[in-house]
Amino acid sequence: QVQLVESGGGLVQPGGSLRLSCAASGSIFRLNTMGWYRQAPGKHRELVAHITSAGSTVYADSVKGRFTISRDNAKNTVYLQMNSLKPEDTAVYYCNTVTFGHPSSGWGQGTQVTVSS
Repeated sequence: QVQLVESGGGLVQPGGSLRLSCAASGSIFRLNTMGWYRQAPGKHRELVAHITSAGSTVYADSVKGRFTISRDNAKNTVYLQMNSLKPEDTAVYYCNTVTFGHPSSGWGQGTQVTVSS
């Protein structure tokens, strides 16, 4: 069982940056593929980026070139650096383990990101 705690969200102007963090506990973190998801009001939750245990990364087209996912296995933490933020990036952001392309642990509380002038 993995416990996940997201942090780092906030209100930022378009073009700004934020760095999200996700602290994981209760499992062998370094062996898990980790993903960042987001859910905007009225929309389904979507996977925006994931990183394998070996450090390989994949991004959704909507964030490619602007977001960077990374991990620190010593700290059991995964990060999402978000640059050049747009209003359409506004959502609650969650992290989760990813197994065969699907979230495989319980959800944390998420962290709200609001991009607005």
